[in-house]
Amino acid sequence: MDWFISLFSEHTALQAMVVISFISAIGLGLGKVRLMGISLGVTFVFFVGILAGHLGFTVDPAMRTYAESFGLVIFVYALGLQVGPGFFSSFHTGGLTLNMLSMGVVVLGTLMAVAFSYATGVSLPDMVGILCGATTNTPALGAAQQTLMQLGLDGSTAALGCAVTYPLGVVGVIIAVMLMRKTLVKPGDTGAQEKEDANKVYMAAFQVHNPAVFGKSVKDIGAISATRFVISRLWRDGHVSIPTSASTLREGDRLLVITSEKDVPALTVLFGEQENKDWNKDDIDWNAIDSELASERIVVTRPELNGKRLGSLRLRNHYGINISRVYRSGVQLLATPELVLQLGDRLTVVGESAAIRNVEKVLGNAVKSLNEPNLVVIFIGIVLGLVLGSLPIAIPGISTPVKLGLAGGPIIVGILLGTFGPRLHMITYTTRSANLMLRALGLSMYLACLGLDAGAHFFETVFRPEGLLWIGLGFVLTLIPTLIVGAIAMKWLKIDFASVFGMLCGSMANPMALNYVNDTVSGDNPAVAYATVYPLSMFARVILVQVLLMALLG
Repeated sequence: MDWFISLFSEHTALQAMVVISFISAIGLGLGKVRLMGISLGVTFVFFVGILAGHLGFTVDPAMRTYAESFGLVIFVYALGLQVGPGFFSSFHTGGLTLNMLSMGVVVLGTLMAVAFSYATGVSLPDMVGILCGATTNTPALGAAQQTLMQLGLDGSTAALGCAVTYPLGVVGVIIAVMLMRKTLVKPGDTGAQEKEDANKVYMAAFQVHNPAVFGKSVKDIGAISATRFVISRLWRDGHVSIPTSASTLREGDRLLVITSEKDVPALTVLFGEQENKDWNKDDIDWNAIDSELASERIVVTRPELNGKRLGSLRLRNHYGINISRVYRSGVQLLATPELVLQLGDRLTVVGESAAIRNVEKVLGNAVKSLNEPNLVVIFIGIVLGLVLGSLPIAIPGISTPVKLGLAGGPIIVGILLGTFGPRLHMITYTTRSANLMLRALGLSMYLACLGLDAGAHFFETVFRPEGLLWIGLGFVLTLIPTLIVGAIAMKWLKIDFASVFGMLCGSMANPMALNYVNDTVSGDNPAVAYATVYPLSMFARVILVQVLLMALLG
């Protein structure tokens, strides 16, 4: 039996792996439990690590530091690869407004943390940890700890502050959303969340009875219509075809149109009559509908197509096919000519089999190359990220050069490679499941080690008067910035509440709160807004916390 006890007690490499894996397994298991519809997910590993540390479990300090650092690097680099393809496109007109609002949440919370540090006497390292917990941002905590070590200061208290305030950081955003919905949203208002929802794909069938469109081409009709739509199929004299932009409409033509649900009434007026059949059901037999045509899903794998607009490929005119839907990271997008393609997009292509084969050559569809991640590029990216993170950057007014560290360097390189790597013929794309696997593995290692380190003094800190102060400060840092910026977005800027709620969850890096919003608000706007602001806000918090510590302590 001694051999079994030694697996958890004697400081060896084997013991470190056993303890860290054991903590991660229990934490991930408990993270699946939902309380009042809320679960902490992988973050539960942090609290299991704290409990293990409190109960006296330890590992060799050098092994713990290595596992913690390596886990953090894997996590932030994989995160950068994931958000990279959409990072710069998020600054387009609508996304720019949401990103500026999210930066308001980030900057306001940071300024409040500095003010609270001076007003309450809580040291800045402790306050930074409180801020990271209040914003549920573990990459920022990793960056803060690396910066504190560069300055020769102890980073463990920052981890304590994060652990103390993290639970209310999750709940605080949900409370803010509930308060705003109660006070700022009109009762019965269920349509606002669908405003400008470009990703809500809806299929409807129409019959052409409007004399104004008789004999007009699809291109001309699209030019005179203010609504966005794609004609997927055209039935005429019992024959099914794919209309091109030059195809003309005749009286009695039946059209299957891909659009958004809110535009259906306008298209009914445009074409003349909507058919009653619901084309959005899962049990629609598409093969029976268009037995003359094939429908296949093709994956964009050619690097040179990354960043190109769908319309620029002119696939409909060149090959006589139609692209009805685009799937990206589990989200269904409307295949408009303005849609910017990303590597890994899955396009639903409808047309004759021979034409689809030709389109397949254009788009790539080399699924095998995506299912097998290029590990060489991944490790090269990690090396480049670590080199960038260790590069001293002189900033006027700060005596000590700033380093991006283990969190800042890899996430920047990950974003850059995820954005520009395909254009340099580097296969940086990983499947969604592979990316989630890398992130979960890295984050679990990091949180398990972080919890072990913080657990020895966690409970004595919580139950001291300053522990209650930390909890209160963290809750205020979560609640106040979200309420202020949310009210500005909804009352002054008139942004729909679903997008505002998603933006707030993204700016606080809080997927648990997003799950709550998705359960209570219909439509895709919350998820779209979350994805729009998450990359910049995550990047800003990682960098800002380092600059703050260097400026005030360096």
